[in-house]
Amino acid sequence: MARFLTLAADRLGPEGPMGARLHGWPGDMSARGDAVPLRLAAGLHALVLSGRDPGLAAVWPAPAAVTDATLWAAVADALARHEAWLTDWLDRAPQTNEVARSAVLIAAAHWLGGGSLVVSELGASAGLNLLFDRWRLETPGGGLGPEAAPVRLAPRWTGGPPAPADVTIADRAGVDLHPCDPVTDRLRLLAYVWADQPQRLARMAAALDVAARQRPGVAAGDAADWLAGRLGVRHAGALHLVCHTIAWQYFPPVTQARCAALLAEAGAVADADAPLAHLSMEADAVRDGAALTLTLWPPGAAWVLGRADFHGRWLRWAPPVARAPRPAIC
Repeated sequence: MARFLTLAADRLGPEGPMGARLHGWPGDMSARGDAVPLRLAAGLHALVLSGRDPGLAAVWPAPAAVTDATLWAAVADALARHEAWLTDWLDRAPQTNEVARSAVLIAAAHWLGGGSLVVSELGASAGLNLLFDRWRLETPGGGLGPEAAPVRLAPRWTGGPPAPADVTIADRAGVDLHPCDPVTDRLRLLAYVWADQPQRLARMAAALDVAARQRPGVAAGDAADWLAGRLGVRHAGALHLVCHTIAWQYFPPVTQARCAALLAEAGAVADADAPLAHLSMEADAVRDGAALTLTLWPPGAAWVLGRADFHGRWLRWAPPVARAPRPAIC
């Protein structure tokens, strides 16, 4: 993928409809803005995955076997022949649902002591991480989750892993401005996993297969509006876990502020029979993966649990205590 993007930067001029569109892009093309190179790369990958361009497919997964000239010739031909297809991909923002981030959710659920959970995910995409209890996490201390899980996560792990606990999800739901359907949007989600990452592609395909059957509920809408409704329902006998993984940064400031206020208000009235937790896996000022933080009401205590790679390749588990001092649910 790096090789393709380097060639595109060097050779894709303003000539032709696609070149003109890209060179005339009205906003920020970079990863800090519209991430246009990733949109183009995903559109081309989708051509390969869908079998629409055999010529591109012949060089795309293993470009080391061909010269730059041969690789670019196939790309240039695809750009010319699939203008409408690629324009549609350029018009739509990147959409991912990295299931490897479930490693953080699994670890946190066990660290909290398991039990009955109500899970509310902000920025849930297709809901793959809402199904974290269906996946298995391998740690140096043993596996967490079902032994026969179709998705197995094995990040490079440092730190003492949480002790196994019985985790039961009584209710799960999520929200996203533009939720993906695990069936109709399958190609879109697969296309944003690069062709030179076969294990990640296989993991995404397996997770989508489960989601197509389980259909985790993901509503379309503003995160704060949706969260207000979720927090307005008391779940006696269960811990309500509100979570988000690499989503908060995309919320408008007003939405972030409202979500934080709603959580604080709900936390103030949470009790031992219906506790509330807020788990965050998000970028911070440290340029070394994402920070893992958790707040639990009662007592309103906040912990830093460690750090994790944005795509789940490694996890440094370092909570201050072996298990959250969670009061026993009545």
